Amino acid sequence: MRKAIILLVLASLLGLIGCGGSSTSSNANAVSPNAKRYPFKGKVVSVDRAKKTASIDHEAIEGYMGAMTMDFPIHADWAWESLKPGAEISGELVVDNTAKEPYFLENIVVVSPPDPNAPAPNTNFAQIGQPAPDFSLTNQDDKKISLKTFEGKAFAITFIYAKCPLPEFCIKMSANFRDAARLIQADPVLRDKLRLLSISFDPEHDTPEKLRAYGITYMGNDPNATFDVWQLAVGSDAEVKKIADFYGLRYEVDPNNKAIFNHSLRTAVISPDGKVTKIFAGNDWTPTQLVDALKASL
Repeated sequence: MRKAIILLVLASLLGLIGCGGSSTSSNANAVSPNAKRYPFKGKVVSVDRAKKTASIDHEAIEGYMGAMTMDFPIHADWAWESLKPGAEISGELVVDNTAKEPYFLENIVVVSPPDPNAPAPNTNFAQIGQPAPDFSLTNQDDKKISLKTFEGKAFAITFIYAKCPLPEFCIKMSANFRDAARLIQADPVLRDKLRLLSISFDPEHDTPEKLRAYGITYMGNDPNATFDVWQLAVGSDAEVKKIADFYGLRYEVDPNNKAIFNHSLRTAVISPDGKVTKIFAGNDWTPTQLVDALKASL
């Protein structure tokens, strides 16, 4: 009897130790107390189970961003059996800018499954093959530029504003353009054929002088930095809106904080003859992929 009691106590202790180990493991993936949570609703456009991400056309997220389509990480393995293109979902967007992965979705619920009779989502962009619209902008050196400035060269356009605080949005776009510019500069053939242009949609604050300082910051604060490959430019509200609308970029001043914008992401590749050849809708692309798309458009 005494032996049985001892064995029972030992088993209980082992169970506690096992529970403690499990708890430690789960805490390794615990969300930071600094994380913010936002109610989330949207429609699944596509899924990538290998990367554990889903492209979702979501409604405006109050206090964080406007409605747009972008890729979201999703950690829950069970979700991939239910997440299908066309499904309407709700859940929570978890945001922690101090974490390695600054945002992801959790507590996902499929509100409405996809209609089996609905046509497959069109992942092609209507702008592909169309002539890029002309524009009149002022670059970081206070010089006027237009579509003709890039005539005979392949170039890429992206959209930013200098005060953007989000690491996965303008900060990533500018870092990617900087790195792509370095790849282009390092190739004696490509440096004469490829160009990059970041357009600010905040003309009230992003003067040419400020855009120059912004670009130099990304180039390591080098006072001798040149903008031969990568330029930054701004124009009137109406001019920038015209360009943004063509490429499908959405942006608006945050109603809760007038200093920031809620916005989507768009990066477009234009061929030497002025035709749109590629559009990256979100941030899931690399500088190498951008340079490859530019080379393919030559």
